[in-house]
Amino acid sequence: MTLQRSVYGIQIDEHTRCAHYHQPFDVIAIKHYCCHVHYSCHACHEALADHPAEVWPTDHFHEPAVLCGMCGLELSVTDYLSTGSCPGCQTDFNPGCKAHANLYFAPGQYA
Repeated sequence: MTLQRSVYGIQIDEHTRCAHYHQPFDVIAIKHYCCHVHYSCHACHEALADHPAEVWPTDHFHEPAVLCGMCGLELSVTDYLSTGSCPGCQTDFNPGCKAHANLYFAPGQYA
């Protein structure tokens, strides 16, 4: 499977895993609100972007923001935060990612 969207990161593989997060279930990329560019993780954005990251405001949680690195489905913030796997391909997402959701999303239902 080849993703139709560009994903940026350090040493990323075909499923959006990067040098920072490369467990088998590390298969999402986040479209950062500040630039609307998909990065494998917050550390990749910090290393590669020319600006500081901004979190998704709660009034934009309905917009597509989280890319499944297995099938290419893009989920809204709300949909991503309410599931543990991709609704398109059923691939499990890393449950630990939600522990640092505050790096990507304004405080909301996950806080």
